[in-house]
Amino acid sequence: MEFDKEIDATGLNCPLPILRCKKGLSELQPAQTLKVIATDPGAVKDFNAFCAQTGHELLQLDNNGTSFTFYIKKRIN
Repeated sequence: MEFDKEIDATGLNCPLPILRCKKGLSELQPAQTLKVIATDPGAVKDFNAFCAQTGHELLQLDNNGTSFTFYIKKRIN
């Protein structure tokens, strides 16, 4: 999947992956895509809740067994 910016949050625990994601999204234009890599098992629940609450769209979630990769489309204001 194509993306405009990547954040590596591997090794970080809640709430740091979400905080890094929030900062990364603030640097993007509306409708651009952010890729976030995280290893915290709670990140799946956290990112789903974050997107539901903020209006950003979780386009795809990949799990390779050791990390999770989230593709998040920034909401259009």
